Amino acid sequence: MPDDRALDLNDPETQPMPEGGWSESIEEISGAVVIPPEISAFTQAAGVLYADGAYCPRGALWRKFRPLTTRPEMPTEEPVALKGRWLWGGVLWAHFGHFLVESTSRLWALDRIEGDIDGVLFIPKRPRVGDTVRGFQRDYLDLMQSELPIEVATDALRVERLIVPGQGFGLGAITRGTSSFRDAVHKRFGTHIAPDGGSRLYISRSALGLGKGGLLGEERLEDHLRAEGYEIFHPEKYDLATQIARYKAASQIVAADGSALHLYAMVGRADQQVAMILRRTSGANNLLATNVAAFCGAEPLVIHALNTEWWRRDHGKSNRLSFGELHHPAIAEALGAAGFVSESADWPIISDTERAQLFQSKGLDLETGFMESPEHERRRKRRMREERRARRAERDAKAED
Repeated sequence: MPDDRALDLNDPETQPMPEGGWSESIEEISGAVVIPPEISAFTQAAGVLYADGAYCPRGALWRKFRPLTTRPEMPTEEPVALKGRWLWGGVLWAHFGHFLVESTSRLWALDRIEGDIDGVLFIPKRPRVGDTVRGFQRDYLDLMQSELPIEVATDALRVERLIVPGQGFGLGAITRGTSSFRDAVHKRFGTHIAPDGGSRLYISRSALGLGKGGLLGEERLEDHLRAEGYEIFHPEKYDLATQIARYKAASQIVAADGSALHLYAMVGRADQQVAMILRRTSGANNLLATNVAAFCGAEPLVIHALNTEWWRRDHGKSNRLSFGELHHPAIAEALGAAGFVSESADWPIISDTERAQLFQSKGLDLETGFMESPEHERRRKRRMREERRARRAERDAKAED
């Protein structure tokens, strides 16, 4: 793993950093050549070339310690001409969370550009998607700057003038965002949307199903929180404006970790309390908490309260499709201690019988489709033994009295 202290912040061939350097610089190129990816892969040859075919590393998308887009070859035929002055947007992700974190990372330049632009130019992450622009992508751009055209390059383009800002946001150290990126988001994004909703909000994943990663027993958690005065909110059922209005209105937010918190971070405030309930074992959780803290100016309460974690057998490890089984007593204790729910809240744990019923009701095969995380299985069984011993000791003490 590279030593961040050794990085030259002004070298666009090193990872972007929140302290600035190339991640806060802007370059305008005449006759830039934009190359979309030809294959669907994690790392792709795609990006921006200068007019003479030299590579522009400032246009690459970085994730943690490496670029996901690498130097493409100059096309043998003259690229299609795109007239006008365009802002380089980078990779356009169809995944909501990655769009928020990685496709918006250059929009901070909207606050720095002098003169008019004709729109934002992206390349697709997946070539098969083509030039499709999804509703939430269009809505997000409108919430930053209304009616700004979006162009998605599906063939090599020679752009009359291309503005290439540094990557001001993303996954890795840059998750904190540069001050230029945070300032632009706070100044522009959804500022006209008024708060609308109750003071207590639970951001749920239950309507997504467990197929996309989630929480076993989340519906029961919703019942407990509803009894404490929380609105149960499924963000994917609403447009971005409604989501933002709810997030602005709430003074206390409890959320299953996930993409919705990236959106919250862009409009959240330091005077709001946020609790994030982890649904998996993943480094992405730390990045999400870092994102919220850096943008909102207050640390979220991160609750590690999984009774166990379930992995797909064909994957054999924790990933975005894994799902956690909630340990409701631990969640009640953590939320109660922090003032999110009453301190007397007593939420029972899921029994083996209830677990089997939940798997069956969701159409999941507990025996062959999923495996329990070995580490969590050991912890769960150890915790069960400790709880049995504690109950036995309490009975013995009462008997002696």
